[in-house]
Amino acid sequence: MSGSSFRIATYNLQKCVGLDLRRRPDRSLQVINALAADIVVLQEVDKRLPPRPAALPHAMAEADGWRILPFGAPGGSLGWHGNAMLARGDLTLRDSAHIDLPGLEPRGAIRADLNTGIGPLRVIGLHLGLVRRYRLLQVAAIMRALHSLPPMPTVLAGDFNEWGSVTPLDVAAHGLGFLQTPPSFPALRPVARLDRFAVTPDLHALRNDAHMARPARIASDHLPVWAEFGLR
Repeated sequence: MSGSSFRIATYNLQKCVGLDLRRRPDRSLQVINALAADIVVLQEVDKRLPPRPAALPHAMAEADGWRILPFGAPGGSLGWHGNAMLARGDLTLRDSAHIDLPGLEPRGAIRADLNTGIGPLRVIGLHLGLVRRYRLLQVAAIMRALHSLPPMPTVLAGDFNEWGSVTPLDVAAHGLGFLQTPPSFPALRPVARLDRFAVTPDLHALRNDAHMARPARIASDHLPVWAEFGLR
């Protein structure tokens, strides 16, 4: 992070199980470290069965200098509904919250309000459902939660699970704009832009890309995607 930009990455860890079917949290962390991000928004960070312990151990992330933002549930989870955030550098957490999302599958989003080098910044981490009808309802629920809060430059980051046109989600997220991020799924030969960012107009995306360097192509079925932001 510099005084003029802030880098956010989003990465679906797939519970740290790679395409070789090996659970390698050390490999997942190697990919995360290579992103050089100030905030990394993660999905599928916990194992599937209760008490859903962290697939990426807390101590391993903290040993590499990451601060785990406080979204985890009792039982050792790193996040909430599989969503987590790791932070680095000179930033302060002002507030954090869970956002309940509707749908047949258990889903939720997480919110962090931060003081950063570019000023106050709100980051929403999400992993939307597999059915478009519920994805639209979930984005609408996030927008209702945001409208109940004081305005702040905001980034939605995560796995939107949208294979087709992003226009319906864009309509549901009225007031935010989606970045044209590169394809990130499947990792070996990406064709779908599942991993995305949506931002308020007061933020300017300076650049964004998918991270394809080894071992990202095998560490998960998703590639991580990052973006650098500045204030307009």
